[in-house]
Amino acid sequence: MKLKSVLLLFVFSIITVLTGCEPLMVLDPKGPQAQRQANDIVLSISIMSFIVIIVFTILIYMLIKYRASKQSPDYEPPHIEGKNWVEAICVGIPVIIVSYLSFVSVQSNYIVEAKPIAYQDKESLVIYASSSDWKWHFSYPEENIETVNYLYIPTDRPIEFKIYSYGPITSFWIPQLGGQKYAMADMITTLHLAADESGEMMGRNASFSGRGTAENTFNVTAMSQKDFDKWVKDVKKTAKPLTEKKFDELLKPSHFGQMTFTGTHLGFNPPPEHNHSGFDGPEKANKESIQKETSEHNHHE
Repeated sequence: MKLKSVLLLFVFSIITVLTGCEPLMVLDPKGPQAQRQANDIVLSISIMSFIVIIVFTILIYMLIKYRASKQSPDYEPPHIEGKNWVEAICVGIPVIIVSYLSFVSVQSNYIVEAKPIAYQDKESLVIYASSSDWKWHFSYPEENIETVNYLYIPTDRPIEFKIYSYGPITSFWIPQLGGQKYAMADMITTLHLAADESGEMMGRNASFSGRGTAENTFNVTAMSQKDFDKWVKDVKKTAKPLTEKKFDELLKPSHFGQMTFTGTHLGFNPPPEHNHSGFDGPEKANKESIQKETSEHNHHE
């Protein structure tokens, strides 16, 4: 009776604690890259759970079948030779499991590092995501606007993030859209994401970078392409231009709310020339293109 009460109390405690937990965002994907990663996580958990159940079942069986019992003082247990098929199973099954998970992981890595397969025929929206203590700056070179601590993206269109940092190494992460990528001071890393449905999501710095890391978050809103275009037009009508003086002020260690500007900092404070592979060519050409495009936008306006 006492054991039963303890078990009931244990189960009740587990249920009570779990009801206070927030849903795992990595298992609530809103895009193809995140969906692939969520599938891999579920697959890994399922295989590991199956192994744990089998092992504990065998353990319980062995403890019951071969438990200690009273024997005569001169009792000698029988000599048992090893069995080849048992050893083959004990070694072969782990090798098969590890090989399979390795194959799946490598395959998924190539898939999530490239433009989403479903959107191969669509042009990517390029967004430069840069971090500073302790905020995020999002530059839209095509739209010639910039936001701070919030991100608007269209659905059903690939997004190509160019990520770097104006301070310590940080980590750009939108759990419901895909995995994280490091932002570093002297190179650009590229992250391909896409949103399949409209809605609000949370993004954050997943790497510790000082006392303000906990608040180094940003809001993400996915919307239709039509609503995104309308937002861009509204920003150009109402937002103030981003000046070099204002940007230098934003780079100082501090916390700011959400901000919106016309123009970007890419013209007067361009991103690093080095990409994650260590080659200058593509990034240098891209920087010159950004400067030219920004100049043309400013001249036109």
